[in-house]
Amino acid sequence: MRVMDIDLVLVPVDGSDQSERAAEYAIAVAERYDADLHLLFVIDERLHRDIDSGEVSADAIADEHQAFTESIREQFVAVHDGTFETSSATAFSETRLMQTPGSVVLDVAEDIDTDFIVVPREEGEEAVGRAAIYVIEYASQPVLTV
Repeated sequence: MRVMDIDLVLVPVDGSDQSERAAEYAIAVAERYDADLHLLFVIDERLHRDIDSGEVSADAIADEHQAFTESIREQFVAVHDGTFETSSATAFSETRLMQTPGSVVLDVAEDIDTDFIVVPREEGEEAVGRAAIYVIEYASQPVLTV
């Protein structure tokens, strides 16, 4: 029996209930394989536009993301002593047509040398949900969708 060698688990999130569930699965995978965890906040194009237009407070969004991240960090350190890192990425580009939520997740996965990806599979228009199918189809790493 061949055992997977997983040193780093990536979980892209957007703060939704579904992405929290995916983070919980990512924590379980990291614990099982004694791996580190990287939480990637994917910022949706619409949210970015709303912040730019002033319809949504950037500080309020930052506070929500920080609270979400801290909740996941607490869950992680309660069960595992691995490294917990975070980053964020905008899921679109006004200058690069090929920059999509899925490509952003895979670019980060390659940049940080991810061994395993847990991605929420959401219904609707959220960036992370739209990324799931792309990540499943094109990732070079094993992918778990929840």
